[in-house]
Amino acid sequence: MVDILKKELSLEFDIAVEHVQKTVADGGFSVLMVKAMDEMLKKKLGITDLPRYTTIMACGPKLAKMALEASLNVGLLFPCSFVVYEEEGKVIVSHVSIMKTAVEIGLASEEAMKPVIAETSKMVHAVWDKF
Repeated sequence: MVDILKKELSLEFDIAVEHVQKTVADGGFSVLMVKAMDEMLKKKLGITDLPRYTTIMACGPKLAKMALEASLNVGLLFPCSFVVYEEEGKVIVSHVSIMKTAVEIGLASEEAMKPVIAETSKMVHAVWDKF
């Protein structure tokens, strides 16, 4: 089963985004991009009634290498994302396991992904515990 992590942060939105970005980077991930999705949707579609929503796209190079060795198709799910968003006046951080998702949707076998999932889980949870 795919893990979906979700946690309320006791931080102002912009500070929460910076905190998640820094924590992810300090945890051994390369932060590839930080994108305010609500701002992009406002700019491109004129939508103004969405809550604040920022995606932090990251890659663990060692994990990516392991996953691609298991199956080149796993790269279809890269990079992994952490999202920070507002929900009912609260600031939330969330993450989903793309490595487990790869198995569930048939991009790679469970056996091939087992060590990747184990290593990814260690790294993500080490970061997650610091949010």
